[in-house]
Amino acid sequence: MARRGENIYKRKDGRWEGRYKSGYRDNGQTRYHSIYGHSYAEVKQKLATLKVTNPAITNSCHMTVKELFNEWLSAIKLRVKPSTYANYLLKVEKHILPAFGGLRYDMLTVQMLNHYIEDKLSSGLSAKYVSDIIIVFKSMSKYSAKIHGFRNMLADVSLPKVHRKELPLLSPSQQRKLCNYLLHNLNPTSLCVLLSLYTGLRVGEVCGLMWGDIDFDKSIFTVRRTVQRIRNSTHGTRLIADTPKSRSSKRSIPIPTFIMKLLRESRRTDDRYILSNSTVATEPRTLQRRFKAILNKANLPSVGYHCLRHMFATNSLQAGFDVKTLSEILGHSSVETTLNRYVHTSIERKIACMALLEAPSNEAYLPSATSSMTVERMSILSELKRL
Repeated sequence: MARRGENIYKRKDGRWEGRYKSGYRDNGQTRYHSIYGHSYAEVKQKLATLKVTNPAITNSCHMTVKELFNEWLSAIKLRVKPSTYANYLLKVEKHILPAFGGLRYDMLTVQMLNHYIEDKLSSGLSAKYVSDIIIVFKSMSKYSAKIHGFRNMLADVSLPKVHRKELPLLSPSQQRKLCNYLLHNLNPTSLCVLLSLYTGLRVGEVCGLMWGDIDFDKSIFTVRRTVQRIRNSTHGTRLIADTPKSRSSKRSIPIPTFIMKLLRESRRTDDRYILSNSTVATEPRTLQRRFKAILNKANLPSVGYHCLRHMFATNSLQAGFDVKTLSEILGHSSVETTLNRYVHTSIERKIACMALLEAPSNEAYLPSATSSMTVERMSILSELKRL
């Protein structure tokens, strides 16, 4: 006797027929095929075999996109940081559910998702942000395939190509002008801006730095937390001081001598934040606004606070840092991130590097003739090879 939901029936000719999903049409409708046998047990065994060997054979889905996202969010809530969960929740409720929430999950198609991506890009969202939205969607789709056996409807959806724009940075002379202004107008904000410029701290990390994080004997501080404002699961937002964004972001950084001197002169009790000089952390946006005001007062071009981190990376490499050390100071998990995102060059640097290829004493340049090269040339060429 056939059981409800198995799609196995006895035909009028005496044979048994089993229907199974063989794929999906472009409009999202399910495509079915049939297999036959002389008995119910034979057809059931054939269907079981197909489900193992054919990835298109999946459990039937009667859940909506919203229902699956609610389940997925509940499942990951205890596995990710509150800030990560808040980020996922924002993208789901603001971008995904308004477009697909009421749609049955198995009605999704690649064409629908591609049109959605095009619409989001046309609305002014960056390719990076749209990619992040689709990555969240893909994570839920993988969950539904693993837990429920549903087809991964986003497996063939491609992310939009991201073109990274190089941030405008302050020139070396402008950076010196900034440092002079900070040193002549020293306060907790100026001190924290100097820390970011000379150690590469992120804005949330410098807001979360406490006096107790500094080892005054060894001139080292440890990044233990980051401050950020996140969205509540119900409504509104809240300011939190959480662990750094990744395992590699929790790191110890040596402090330059002149900044160490300033820190000793400004030292407070260990339970106070350096920036706020209290037990309550300062909002990152507050520090960003203060930095904009400092640039204005110093008659410098307006750049984002995160540019301080980029300038530190570029200056460090040009000063002779090896890439691995720089990557660890910045808290990156790989040197590729350091080189691809945070190292900038200038036309002056390019001219200096190309000048290394000039033949000494008007002799033809021979790559193998290293004996006539100076130690400085050898050092810079080694750096170029690493890059």
